[in-house]
Amino acid sequence: MSSETLFTPTEITAALRRVRGALYVVRRASDSAMGLRFSPAPIAGEEIAGALPPLYPEWLGDRSFQESHGVRFPYCVGPMANGIASAPLVIASARAGVLAFFGAAGLSPATVEANLNTIKAALTSGEPWGSNLIHSPNEPSLEETIVDLYLRHEIVRVDASAFMDITPAVVRYAAKGLRLRHDGAVERRNRVLAKISRPEVARRFLEPPPDSILTALVSKGAITSAEGNLAKRIPLAEDITVESDSGGHTDNRPLGSLFPTIAALRDEIATARGYTTPIRIGAAGGLGTPASVASAFALGAAYVMTGTVNEAAVESGLSEAGRLLLAQAGIADVAMAPAADMFEMGVKVQVLRRGTMFATRAQKLYDAYMAHDSIESLPAGVRTRLESEIFKAPLETIWADTRSFWEQRDPHEVERANKDPHHRMALCFRWYLGKASRWANAGEPTRIMDYQIWCGPAMGAFNTWAKGSFLEDPKNREVGQIALNFLEGAAVIARAQQVRTFGVPVPPSAFEFRPVRLA
Repeated sequence: MSSETLFTPTEITAALRRVRGALYVVRRASDSAMGLRFSPAPIAGEEIAGALPPLYPEWLGDRSFQESHGVRFPYCVGPMANGIASAPLVIASARAGVLAFFGAAGLSPATVEANLNTIKAALTSGEPWGSNLIHSPNEPSLEETIVDLYLRHEIVRVDASAFMDITPAVVRYAAKGLRLRHDGAVERRNRVLAKISRPEVARRFLEPPPDSILTALVSKGAITSAEGNLAKRIPLAEDITVESDSGGHTDNRPLGSLFPTIAALRDEIATARGYTTPIRIGAAGGLGTPASVASAFALGAAYVMTGTVNEAAVESGLSEAGRLLLAQAGIADVAMAPAADMFEMGVKVQVLRRGTMFATRAQKLYDAYMAHDSIESLPAGVRTRLESEIFKAPLETIWADTRSFWEQRDPHEVERANKDPHHRMALCFRWYLGKASRWANAGEPTRIMDYQIWCGPAMGAFNTWAKGSFLEDPKNREVGQIALNFLEGAAVIARAQQVRTFGVPVPPSAFEFRPVRLA
């Protein structure tokens, strides 16, 4: 085939931007040069070598996702914890046609309920949305309380995250309201979107709930016998979100390796169980540009879920000072740091490194916790440095504040701390980890070097992509504009790849989608 083309690279790129029109690949008979036209009929001396129908952003994933959840796009805004995925963020996302989840993790039940009421009052036209249910191994009663809250408020979608095993709380939520349709299929009232990063955890959500948990729930009247029997016939979740390298809790897995592994596991279990309803696999983590979103759909994702980039949106619960720090991040400006909720287990979260000392200081606390049995056993020099550099107060003062908090939230923690000095040390050190994220959300000016901002490499990629456009300015980063640009750009990039398979010499510029204001 001749290297000559009918159109210039600029013309081809412009043609590929028109994703909502049919594309025809034409070949000039005289020299086999390739080109693109939007006319269904060739002109003299040309023949149609191929045709592509319109490609809408709504069609990028599995359309059953939109049908099941009642949204316009196969796109989710993830539940960044501590209300960073705020009520305004959920409301704006729902109005843009995407599915958003309120970031309930780390908040008190009363605060969660107040935000649920805010969202419900604003979204009165049936716009779909959901909230987060995070695994709380140290506070199982909190998990149960949040499920009670969701059932009472008829929240019919939850993003289940950070689960290492199946708990009665998530099973109760999923089983409640199950019933048989006239065609014999099991109909769900409540839907669990399970966010996972390991095959062994994915398997637990792909299988029906454990019989032991169902039996216990039925015996105490938490679910009916009929609900328990129906739950045995279906997977715990019909939407599995594969989370690769992301902000916050992460296993730092690459999406290109993790996604096909989980998809293969899904197929294996679905075949063995004889499921009649398909299980959708979505993609999350590392999605900071239209190209990365397009790559997730190319892997077979039914939907995508974004996280860190929404933290930088003006509607998020992160302070303006925190969003300005995110706007300066590059792809390498992240670090792993001890997690507040699973500190004693050694679990880590991915956070912003640039502009903050949080990761370094949090690691110092964990190292001290591992090296010493109690606050009293800390060497004098170590204790002095921790109090002056990190806590900025005597540890006795920190323990008094910590004890007061846990007496309100879970008195059993105080009882345990009184018996176990090492646990008391952990609770004091967790004071700093928990406060650090709240300082970032509040924009506390005296603690900017202690801001804990969950962040993955996707933020740096987003900043590079947004440079020179209206999205470079943090004040213009609206969650709806981010979502629409990602989807439109992913459609353009997918279109360019489709045309390339016809043999058209598609220029590199066709795979570059710059941010534009979209409605």
